Amino acid sequence: MTDQTVDREFSWDDEIEKDSEFVLLPPGDYDFTVADFERGRFSGSEKLPPCPSAKVQLQIKKDGETATVFHRLYLHSRSEWGLAQFFSAIGQKKKGEKLTMDWSKVPGATGRAKISVREYDGREFNEVKKFYPKDQAPAAGASADSWN
Repeated sequence: MTDQTVDREFSWDDEIEKDSEFVLLPPGDYDFTVADFERGRFSGSEKLPPCPSAKVQLQIKKDGETATVFHRLYLHSRSEWGLAQFFSAIGQKKKGEKLTMDWSKVPGATGRAKISVREYDGREFNEVKKFYPKDQAPAAGASADSWN
């Protein structure tokens, strides 16, 4: 048997044991902590030209389990609203004010988001539908439908 606590590559005939740690959250509003983010480059599409991007890793705890939800932020004027929503959720941006994004303060930041379930290629995964402003986020246990 191999020691699977070590980060390593497997050979073609290695023995494996660990089960999937994937947790699918039901749709709803959740508190999150930004575990990390990764700088990257978006190669462009019909809707958005090439630009820098950040893949944000959100951790959400529910019923003793931790779910990881990835969200991509595009550093482009067409998606500035999404950047503003994210930075407002983690308390860096105030409504109506300009902000120089401080990426060094992103890991460890907390906020609240509306999470949904999306299906793609026959698999389900969670995605962020909306980030709530830090000072206006619905309280834990509050229904998103009752929040204005």
